[in-house]
Amino acid sequence: MEEWINELQKWLKQADQLIHLIGEVPTVQFYVAIGVLLLTSVLYLLVLVLKRTKSNTIVFAGLSGSGKTVIFYQLRDGSSHQGTVTSMDPNVDSFVLHSESDKVGEVNPVHVIDVPGHSRLRTKLDEYLPQAAGLVFVVDALDFLPNCRGAAEYLYYILTKASVVKKKIPMLILCNKTDKVTAHTKEFIRKLLEKEIDKLWTSIKNCYI
Repeated sequence: MEEWINELQKWLKQADQLIHLIGEVPTVQFYVAIGVLLLTSVLYLLVLVLKRTKSNTIVFAGLSGSGKTVIFYQLRDGSSHQGTVTSMDPNVDSFVLHSESDKVGEVNPVHVIDVPGHSRLRTKLDEYLPQAAGLVFVVDALDFLPNCRGAAEYLYYILTKASVVKKKIPMLILCNKTDKVTAHTKEFIRKLLEKEIDKLWTSIKNCYI
């Protein structure tokens, strides 16, 4: 307790000295100093707020027919769509994941964007990458072999985008339809995608040699 009292007395003495010094400062300089102090404080708080502001946007990408839109609906409302759901426009919505909807307490919503996989519509992806907190690249594990090259090219396109590289956006490669008997394993898909991406990188690198 005595230490606290001593510290308090020191602080009061310093405060008294500060007040005395303020009294000797010209009025204009005093207000300028106060203005600079307030501006600095506001800027500091703004930086802290911006640093703490995190995106909750998850972008789904992949070839047309890979199952992105079906997954989008399942995440949103748990609905099961049979067959292929083809999207010509992005599906954009903010919602609490269906699997989390029964949880007690506050559950934060997720902003999900399903980008069409058609080659002519992929440029829409560029609009959403800057705001993405994460990417999900969907691969059709059932019909993978005939689409391996196309999937690898699209994946390479995404991985080399400046916004993805600069922000180091995490990516999940989701192997869809693995519950089917004739579906390829995730290990097989990973190896073939890596092989095709290596080929693309080598061919592009050779063009600049």
